[in-house]
Amino acid sequence: MHPGLLKEASLIVDHALARGRELGCQPLTVAVLDAGGHLVALKREDWSGIMRPDIAQAKAWGALGMGVGGRGLAQKATEAPAFLQSLTAISQGRIAPVPGGVLIRDTASHVVGAVGISGDRPDRDEEYAVHGIESAGYTADAG
Repeated sequence: MHPGLLKEASLIVDHALARGRELGCQPLTVAVLDAGGHLVALKREDWSGIMRPDIAQAKAWGALGMGVGGRGLAQKATEAPAFLQSLTAISQGRIAPVPGGVLIRDTASHVVGAVGISGDRPDRDEEYAVHGIESAGYTADAG
């Protein structure tokens, strides 16, 4: 785990949720994974659907696994659907190739983790993730 990621993960989650509340979004679930794909932090707002934690983690896990944010992964899925089918099988269904999965990069541009958010429209989920990441002092890479 990247030094300090647990503390920073809490900030990322809290800032992302605060931004969602500010903009009046649907109830959100925010997951932060470390660079190895392990869950570091997760918060699920009241009334966020029961599958939202799995979806949020799948958005982050897919971004980490392919080294590109969910927006880029969605584009790859459109360009090469057979490749996405293979990735889905290989990952045992653990990826969600849509916006809302955002890589966390440090000051040297190394990937130190990823954020996945689920609950609102994918573009808005991505916006909240970027806000949370940048509020914690990292660079967001949405793909």
